[in-house]
Amino acid sequence: MDFMGDGINLLEMGRFAHEHAVTAVAAVSVADATVADAADVAYAVDAVDAVDTACVGGAGDAAYPAYPADPADAVDPLESLTPVEPLPVTDAETDAETETEARHRRAAEAGDLTSMSVLGAMLLRRGDLDGAEPYLRTATAEGDRAAANNLGVLLHQRGYPDEAACWWRIAAVAGSAAAAHALGRHFRERGDEPAAEYWLRQSAEQGHALGAYALADLLEHRSEPDAARWLRAAAEQGHREAAYRLARALERRSPDGGAPEARRRAPSAAGGGPRGPGGSGSPGGRAGAGRAAGPAGPEGELGTQPAAVTVGPDPAPGADGARDAASAVIPAPRSAARSAPRSAAEPAPPAASTAAAAGGPAAGGASVRQDEAEQWYRQAAARGHRRAALHLGGILERRGELRDAARWYLTAAKDGEARAACALAFLLKDAGDEEGAAVWWLRAAQDGDGNAANALGALHAARGEQQSAERWYRAALDAGDVNGAYNLGLLCAAQGRTGQAEQWYRRAAYAGHREAANALAVLLLQAGDPVGAEPWFSKAAEAGSVDAAFNLGILYAGRDEDGTALGWYARAAAAGHTEAALQVGMACLRDGDEHAAERHLRCAAGSGSAEAAFRLATLLDARQPPLGAPALGEPLGEKTECEEWYERAAGQGHRRAQVRIGMLAAARGDVVEAARWYREAAEAGSRNGAFNLGLLLARDGNEREAALWWARAARAGHGRAALRLALLAARRGELAEGQRWCARAVELGPAEVADRAAALREALHQELTA
Repeated sequence: MDFMGDGINLLEMGRFAHEHAVTAVAAVSVADATVADAADVAYAVDAVDAVDTACVGGAGDAAYPAYPADPADAVDPLESLTPVEPLPVTDAETDAETETEARHRRAAEAGDLTSMSVLGAMLLRRGDLDGAEPYLRTATAEGDRAAANNLGVLLHQRGYPDEAACWWRIAAVAGSAAAAHALGRHFRERGDEPAAEYWLRQSAEQGHALGAYALADLLEHRSEPDAARWLRAAAEQGHREAAYRLARALERRSPDGGAPEARRRAPSAAGGGPRGPGGSGSPGGRAGAGRAAGPAGPEGELGTQPAAVTVGPDPAPGADGARDAASAVIPAPRSAARSAPRSAAEPAPPAASTAAAAGGPAAGGASVRQDEAEQWYRQAAARGHRRAALHLGGILERRGELRDAARWYLTAAKDGEARAACALAFLLKDAGDEEGAAVWWLRAAQDGDGNAANALGALHAARGEQQSAERWYRAALDAGDVNGAYNLGLLCAAQGRTGQAEQWYRRAAYAGHREAANALAVLLLQAGDPVGAEPWFSKAAEAGSVDAAFNLGILYAGRDEDGTALGWYARAAAAGHTEAALQVGMACLRDGDEHAAERHLRCAAGSGSAEAAFRLATLLDARQPPLGAPALGEPLGEKTECEEWYERAAGQGHRRAQVRIGMLAAARGDVVEAARWYREAAEAGSRNGAFNLGLLLARDGNEREAALWWARAARAGHGRAALRLALLAARRGELAEGQRWCARAVELGPAEVADRAAALREALHQELTA
């Protein structure tokens, strides 16, 4: 009896519509959603009160971001409202700015307070703190609140936060929303949340987007429901990080949690392990159950033991010969590039307060929330938020809008989002551009994306470049992706380095990789250590590995612990495992529960199991009255449901189904169809098919070809075929040949055939001795 290998393949990057970008998007964690974008949360030079907002507001507004920024999104805080890759400044714009500065400088020297404030802001924006400070202090002393706020920014940059807070307080009391925001942030950094909330609320109620966002972040940190209103207010005022977080919250409230995990089927990176005659797959995430060929017993008998199973992109049609558990070969597990379990570094699902940040009525429905999330992602992405562009690309790909998805992935990838580069690479690979995909995978891997490194490893392994594959798997492991260790184990196992494979499997399994635990158990079982294998199977199954649950069922069935085995089969079947559903269906048949058996067999047959389709057809066939021979001139009857299931199994190469469908066709009077199925089964090695084909040929007068098929059936152990050959030889006068076939028929049986063959042999003997 063989055990399932891994249920995830090496290029399994997680997919949306094409099963790849979801996991890249899902990798953006809750922490990622709560991190403030440095481009949106920096302290701002007060542009509300400035005369020349083109000079005062925008790129020169920041001192530093107070919230911890995602390193992948970190930009120069002095460019808080400037894209990461700003357009080049033309000479005309430079000349205009120089002229504006000169005009304000002349006015400031003439005593114009407004120009002093604007000029100080311009110099502050340029980083000329020494030049800006005198102008800002002078304007502040005369009561200019914008200058007071900007002086606070300057002092904060110089490292005098307390003095900066004094000036911010003066500006905030005078009505500066930007100063109130900066003061609120100052107090929050010092742990004075009541004071922080007071000033942030002052800023937010004046319509300041940064103040609304900071207030929402503070309230959400305290799990207060009012956070949703302020997050939405900030997003509606154009705050891109607020828009992004609002979209994330809306997406998490959808039924799939905003991060559906799906699996990508791909060729084995390890060069392919040994495959059993029947392929089977477990669910690889939302893709559902894999397709499997079920086990079958000898000709004319229903097998009860599960067949060897592996996981692959295109499961081969299953053989229908039974195999003994003691002589089965355990197939090697397949590989994966995306981790199925959540690693230790991966954050837990968001708290209820984060999900509640979407606000609005709860009766909107999942589709409404998804549509709204997409709108907010678009708003944030349009303003240069690369993680929003990544998520937007994922939504579009799920919908099948691949061109638009690729455009947003490209936008995010160019801004340095490694996950978007990885997702874009999969789109290119799906489009047949493997070289283009390799370029983006390389770029993402060099930026530290472990998934991309795994994909590159798979690419090299598929080309037979084992050393390069190993190098990239190690790079994935160094990047913190536990799949790197798992894939290294698969690579070593495929090369026969079982000792090293076991070490890598153990490393990944101890890190929580459930399929590595399953693969380790398979390896231990192959080495003759079922006691050591069982705990790893259990650990993997408890962690959610469907293959491991099925393997435990096989393990317990081999010990004749049928009740425990059935429990694990049922657990795997409930998760969509094709072979497990077949085993549960067969157990229900043995217990006489035809209703439950039919339900499980339909599930397995619908997932592609030829054996399940045959057994389901047999179950339905037994409920039908026997078909009589059609009357002369009567039209052929319509095919029944059981015949359709026989045809599905027969189309997958199931020999007994081919014989049975031939018999049904013959009963309907469709001799041509019957002969076609008999011949197909006979050529595949079915002795019943060969015998029945011989009968049809003999009926049509072609005894020579019929004898050839009967001889094939008799040599395969078909007693009736041997008796037919004996009768044919007797009619031809070949008495010795007839006696030989009679002896073969007596040996093969069954009893009725043996009796007739013995009588014929005696008659032939008397004829020879007469």
